[in-house]
Parts: sequence; structure tokens; C-alpha cells
Amino acid sequence: MNKEKLEGISFFEKYLTLWVIGCMILGVLIGQFLPGVPETLSKFEYANVSIPIAILIWLMIYPMMLKVDFHSVKYVGKNPKGLYITWITNWLIKPFTMFGISYFFFYVVFKSIIPADLAKDYLSGAILLGAAPCTAMVFVWSHLTKGNAAYTVVQVATNDLIILVAFTPIVAFLLGVGGVQIPWDTLILSVVLFVVIPLVGGIITRNLIVRNHGIEYFQNVFIQKFNHITIGGLLLTLVIIFSFQGKVIIENPVHIGLIAVPLTLQTFLIFFIAYLTSKAFKLPHNIAAPAGMIGASNFFELAVAVAIALFGADSPVALATIVGVLVEVPVMLMLVKIANHTKHWFVQPIKS
Repeated sequence: MNKEKLEGISFFEKYLTLWVIGCMILGVLIGQFLPGVPETLSKFEYANVSIPIAILIWLMIYPMMLKVDFHSVKYVGKNPKGLYITWITNWLIKPFTMFGISYFFFYVVFKSIIPADLAKDYLSGAILLGAAPCTAMVFVWSHLTKGNAAYTVVQVATNDLIILVAFTPIVAFLLGVGGVQIPWDTLILSVVLFVVIPLVGGIITRNLIVRNHGIEYFQNVFIQKFNHITIGGLLLTLVIIFSFQGKVIIENPVHIGLIAVPLTLQTFLIFFIAYLTSKAFKLPHNIAAPAGMIGASNFFELAVAVAIALFGADSPVALATIVGVLVEVPVMLMLVKIANHTKHWFVQPIKS
């Protein structure tokens, strides 16, 4: 199977938490001192979806879909144990442990600090994160743990396809259990806008470029053109969201740290479930590490997009999903170190 060129973590990705904090400060300042900016942006909506934010999120998600070789799905039958562990962890365990851990902290541990209405919103944001396993950054985590690059591509491609059918019912069910009723049509529209359209666009673009210019040009030249666009889209999206969130953040600054607690615990739990299960099934480290990383990391772009579509950019739900962006990189780098220091637990690796 074709092997994707995986690169190490970039300067931007390594310090993503700092960029998010910077965007938070800038966005809050804009919301407080230039309130006309978020007020004007809020007028550009269609079906409760912010058009400016939707465009920026497409700029983030589309390049991610370009990186995934969906032709790799035909190799799904080769070394299937790692895929089974990935699928079961991501879709039958992760959303429900995220719900349980977040519910426990927001409604029990932090009951005296977080009002019930905000607890419900923060839980909703956590649910959206829990139902969206990573699709892009996992390539970085796989590379940093010397994962099997080709196998990682299959893991990501199959999870992207599962998102199409599993994300909507899981989110609707867990939000309902959490006491939040949402219109199915809006949720389905969100998945179409932020998964189906960029996924189809990515597949078509990839096939056309590879057919006309070859895989080397596609990987080394074409995809590289989108790097700064993706980064710019993410930063601008965060600034806009935080400009809407200024009041919530100023009134509840400690809540950002409180939201981070269950999200961090969930990340460690899901990693070790997949990682240690892989060890129990005697899988090599270069398959076990990516299997743990893909579930531990989140497709936060999708979670943010759906939160905005369902609840609005100024909702605490959107804030909770942004906290997921805030904690992801430092926590995942810790897990990379753990994985690299435990290679001796595993059998000899399967070569890419």
C-alpha cells in the first residue's frame, strides 16, 4: 500500500496551546472593546450556521481529508486486530466514557462551582469531542512514536468513513441522555457540511492531482500549499469564537481549567485502553501506539463546527470544545513520551 509521508510535529503544532491562549486573549479583547465585530459577524448566518466560521472550518478540514488515502481501505483485511481495537475503542467505548467522566465531574465533583445550566452545556461540548476521533494530528503522533505509517492511513481512513454513519446517532443519543434535545435535521446538516462535503472534495481533488501529476508531487508540493491556510483558518476561527465567548470567560475564568480536567483524564484513559489491549493481543508497538493515539486525540475541528451549528458560536458548548483544542497537544505529547518509553512491552514491529 502507498505510504504517506509523515512529518514530525511542526513549530505551530508543538505550541498550539500557546496559540489558543493568545487567540483567547485577542478574541476576548475584541468582544469587550470592539463589540461591533462579533455583532456584525453574527448577522451572517444560514440555518443557524455562521457562514464566516463555516468557511474557516472548511479551510481546516478540507486539507485534512486530502491527506487521507481512501484507497487504503482495500487493505482493511490485512492485520485486522489493530483495526478492531481502534474501532471498538473509538465507537463503542470512547463516547460513553467521555459522557460518564464529564457527567461525574460537572454534576458531582464541581457541583458547587458550576451551575447546572452550564454543566449541561459543558457536558454537551464534551460529548461532541468524545464522538469525534482524530483524523489529522494522529499522523503526527504516529510519526513521533515510529508508528506503521501505512497502517495508520488505514486506521484514519476507516474511522473517517465510520464517522459518516456513527457520529450523528451517538451524539443525538448521548445529548438526549444528558437532557439536551437537538433537531436531527440540524445535526445531519452539520455532518454533511463539515464531513461529507470536505471528504468528497478531498477524494476528488486527491485523485485528480495524483492521476495528473503523481503521488510525489501531491505529497511534497500540492498538500504543502495548504499548511498556512489551515493554520490561518484555525487561528481566525478561534479568535472569532472567543470574541463571542468574552462574557462567559470573564465571568467564569476558572471554568476553563475545570473543563480541562475530565477531558485530560478521558484522553489518558482511552489511550491506555487501546494501547494495553493491543499489548494483550500481542500486536507490535508500531501498530499499538497509533491505535491508542487515534482515540485519545480528537477531531476537534468537527466538534467545534457542530457545536456552533447546534448551539451557536457564543454558547458554552462551543467553549467546551475549544478547551479540547487547548489541552490536546501537551497531553498528547505526554502520551507520545509514555509510548516511546514502553516499546519494550511489545513484540517486534511490522514494517511499513
